[in-house]
Amino acid sequence: MMRLKVTFVLFLWILPLALANLRVGFYRRSCPNAESIVRAAVRRRLTRDKSITAALLRMHFHDCFVRGCDASILIDSNRKSSSEKDAGPNLTVRGFELIDEAKKALEATCPSKVSCADIITLATRDAVFLSGGPFYFVPTGRRDGLVSDPDEVNLPGPTLTVSEAFQAFRAKNMSMDDMVTLLGAHTVGVAHCSFFLDRITRPDPTMDRGLAAKLRSICGAASGSNPDPTAFLDQATPFAVDNQFFKQIGLKRGVMKIDQELANDPLSRRIVSGFAANATLFRTRFAQAMVKMGNIQVLVGNAGEIRKNCRVFNPRRRI
Repeated sequence: MMRLKVTFVLFLWILPLALANLRVGFYRRSCPNAESIVRAAVRRRLTRDKSITAALLRMHFHDCFVRGCDASILIDSNRKSSSEKDAGPNLTVRGFELIDEAKKALEATCPSKVSCADIITLATRDAVFLSGGPFYFVPTGRRDGLVSDPDEVNLPGPTLTVSEAFQAFRAKNMSMDDMVTLLGAHTVGVAHCSFFLDRITRPDPTMDRGLAAKLRSICGAASGSNPDPTAFLDQATPFAVDNQFFKQIGLKRGVMKIDQELANDPLSRRIVSGFAANATLFRTRFAQAMVKMGNIQVLVGNAGEIRKNCRVFNPRRRI
């Protein structure tokens, strides 16, 4: 019993120590312009593609929930081995070329200093801010992982109940409030019809009739060139990071099952109502939850590596 207690206390002491290696302004000396270089790349992309904010939010989430925030999602598969990109949930993840662009500029300015994991985190923060969301300070100092295995990709899906989805978040030390807040990222982005078709092909009392009719029209337009059309997850302000998503699901206008269940389930509806009524509260909590997610199982110090190319492991460390 005493040994167990000592081990537990030691774990609690080591965990904050590891996260202490992440700090705001980590690159202040080694690469002073790191954050501005990433922000410039995001700004350029946003001028021609407003949907990149949703893409980066999804990439960041899919990365952090598998092996932690270590940029393992960026690794390309090759003839010898498959990577996380080959896993079903990641086949529609995009935005990789933006990370490449930022990495190329950083390598030209300060070679082998800025990790790909930090680029994902910084780029997501900047896209959120440039899309009307909050600006928040991001602790940096993450290292890039040395493993990318598609068999390890097990992410909560859109058809889960609130309690089922929460199991995945709780396993990452995230609270119910964190989960609801982070799912507020659905204020931007789209979903393919295949993810919600069952909700519109038969009467669903939890969906607004007008929305159901609109979605049937969108999905009914499927064609050979576009077999799985998409619909905005936020019908009001689909490119703005705001609290409209929570107002929409409060009106039965959630597109995916998990979104609508957030407003209906006793475990989460109070949080949803709070965010729908208070935009400032959502902005504050969203910033906090994003920082918390960005700290999941990070590699710091001498762990991992700083990749020269975000898509491949460094040759000398490849495993």
